[in-house]
Amino acid sequence: MLKTIEEKVLASERLTFEEGLYLDQQVDLLTLGRLANIVRERKHGNVAYYNTNIHLNPTNVCVYRCRFCAFRSDLKAEKAYAFSDDMLRERVLEARAKGATEIHVVGGLHHQKKFDWYVNIVKVLHETCPEIHIKGWTAVEIGWFSFITKQPIKWVLQQLIDAGLGSMPGGGAEIFHPDVRSQLCEHKADARNWIEIHRTAHQLGLRSNATMLYGSIETAEHRLDHLTKLRDLQDETGGFQTFIPLAFHPDNTGLSHLPKPTGQMDLRMIALSRLYLDNFDHIKAYWIMLSEKVAQVALRFGADDIDGTVVHELIYHDAGAQTPEGLTVSQLHQLINEAGRVPVERDTLYRRIVRDGANWWVAGSQPTSNLIAHTSVV
Repeated sequence: MLKTIEEKVLASERLTFEEGLYLDQQVDLLTLGRLANIVRERKHGNVAYYNTNIHLNPTNVCVYRCRFCAFRSDLKAEKAYAFSDDMLRERVLEARAKGATEIHVVGGLHHQKKFDWYVNIVKVLHETCPEIHIKGWTAVEIGWFSFITKQPIKWVLQQLIDAGLGSMPGGGAEIFHPDVRSQLCEHKADARNWIEIHRTAHQLGLRSNATMLYGSIETAEHRLDHLTKLRDLQDETGGFQTFIPLAFHPDNTGLSHLPKPTGQMDLRMIALSRLYLDNFDHIKAYWIMLSEKVAQVALRFGADDIDGTVVHELIYHDAGAQTPEGLTVSQLHQLINEAGRVPVERDTLYRRIVRDGANWWVAGSQPTSNLIAHTSVV
């Protein structure tokens, strides 16, 4: 079967479910990486993308109790918090000062906050710094907003778009298969809802990402089922930008007895994703979860994106991630250069960013007064 797979990879032909299983279960890591690198370089040459971004988790209070989550808090717990408007402005102004082109917004589902509170978050961020792209709210959050408003998904998304939402992250997908999902996060949006929400977002013109949480209790069959569902939706809408395999971090979760995925498994999932998801342009090696060193190697195993500066990330650090809570652009350049790739800064929509001192703009456009980052990151 390996010879057939190699021939398909060289001919840019689609792999079957059975061939994906074979790659996951039986092909050695170096062969898997070699094949994935062929696809990666065919799509992107020697370029490795990054962006200058900052994270915002507006609240950690959450109605759900997912077993794999260490971030959530009960309302009356000591660690519980919720951002005020002033705190939101402070965060996005910090993003501007650090040269960010994107703010990534995800958090808990605070059961005492109405939908207007979540819309207001987007509105405040956008009105304070309209030049910064807002990537916000996973499908799980969108599903919750629909539930509390008793309004259709399309209506919910349109309110957020009108407030300034630019795109959606891919979180909340976890593992689609019900045998696994029922054990990890039985009460939150199921696979059908997650897919329908992203389908609707794509129909409204929102681009989004997609993820898969691997290394907990799933099997290879579950992983391939997940990837197939994503590939099918991408065939239909073309709205996904990037796929991000997310390594399970068990510390401080209800699954803390499980071991963390190994670096070898991390690289296998990157490579498998690149080979199987033939209709996805980008595969991201999320350094926050993988570690800087594994992310570097992943740039030779199918990944073309290393994410970004990621200042103020809390969710994975609460679950035991030992990586820094942010990197500078210079550090990202060093990581990419050491991996033998050429760093290219992108915005959320994968347009190249040009910088001149404190100013930045999208390649091919002209710098204007509302496209100014007051202090560049070094």
